[in-house]
Amino acid sequence: MRKVTLSSRQLLFAPLPLRLARTNHDAIVKPAAPVHPIARLPEEWRDALAPRGERAFAAKQIFNWIHRHGVVDPAAMTNVSARLRAALAEEGLGSVAEIVHVHRSADGTRKLVVRLKDGATIETVLLPAVSGPGARQESEIDADAAAAEEDEDDDDAATEEAFRGKTRVTQCISTQVGCAMGCVFCASGVAGWKRHLGPEEIVAQILLGRALLDEDEALRNVVFMGMGEPLHNYDGTARALRLLTHPDGIALSTRRVTVSTSGLVPEIARLGRDFNGQIALAISLHAADDESRSALMPINKKYPIAELLAALKAYPMQRRRRITIEYTLVSGKNDDVAEANKLARLLRGMPVKINLIPMNPIEASTLGPPDMARVFAFQQALVGAGYSCFIRRQRGDDVSAACGQLVLLGAKPKVKGFGAKGADATQSPK
Repeated sequence: MRKVTLSSRQLLFAPLPLRLARTNHDAIVKPAAPVHPIARLPEEWRDALAPRGERAFAAKQIFNWIHRHGVVDPAAMTNVSARLRAALAEEGLGSVAEIVHVHRSADGTRKLVVRLKDGATIETVLLPAVSGPGARQESEIDADAAAAEEDEDDDDAATEEAFRGKTRVTQCISTQVGCAMGCVFCASGVAGWKRHLGPEEIVAQILLGRALLDEDEALRNVVFMGMGEPLHNYDGTARALRLLTHPDGIALSTRRVTVSTSGLVPEIARLGRDFNGQIALAISLHAADDESRSALMPINKKYPIAELLAALKAYPMQRRRRITIEYTLVSGKNDDVAEANKLARLLRGMPVKINLIPMNPIEASTLGPPDMARVFAFQQALVGAGYSCFIRRQRGDDVSAACGQLVLLGAKPKVKGFGAKGADATQSPK
């Protein structure tokens, strides 16, 4: 198999499977894996339909049905010819996931338990914006992630009109069945990793979630912060991003999409190149020195803090954007003012905002959150150092839908770490 070298301009306009491959001077381009029909882009639909003699507009019609209207049953695609509907059904176009349970929190949060075709289950969460007195207190942020809140003024008139009178909803989606990163404060991580989600399974969560929205709600933001490490499943995440932001489909603004990562340095650089820095980053940091971070997050042993910060400084940030630093406060581990001052020094000069997350209890760990007095003291130390610093509003914790509580159903803990319950933990991060 021959080696392929592409210039940056050639790479930009290359077919999608080639753009998503690792293309550098030593890369070998492997044959692209088959793409599920739900995960095809319009140009890929055109290529698939051309041998059948179908006109190009049919590709846009099918893509529009799937991604704009959430229709994956060919029989319901009324403006598509009967012959083509039959061919699509024969090819396997249809549902790849179903909701098996909806847990509704007292605060309006909904956790959806989703079953995939192979029987695996994942979870995704709908988070309506909080309204009413005190909803936007300076110390709190009401989404499950920072989804470019400071960019509201950049919305055009059409966008504002579409959301007028609507409650804006953030959806937190999963990218893997389980997670290989092994973070000791996260239910997904302590259960271990089973497999990547296909891009069709990632996008299906949005299609299912939108169908459950109330009439006065509209999907505003999507955050890749559910089960799994998005950048560990880079190809699936990247294709899902292109599908979600395509103007003929769901048409989310890239300013409304946030990808969270535990710190996979090469993939952070790759995301910056592939999307020109238009995708917002949230970094799970959780400590300001390598010893503490490695104890909480084993991935730090592979990509220590200095390498991670270098990758963040090199990320091609868009105008007025900031990287979100996520910091889970674990009682007695990383929650005193001295740690806050250390964090302030570490991040000096970087365009960041900081989300403090009092740890949400999980069954597999004896660790827990500090009392709120320590949380506020930690926040005030960072605010005093000049940072925008918010305390994550606890949402959906009564249905285990809060940050770090999404779990692989039926899985036993497999990851060692201080605070882990049991002694049978064996899996290390991949």
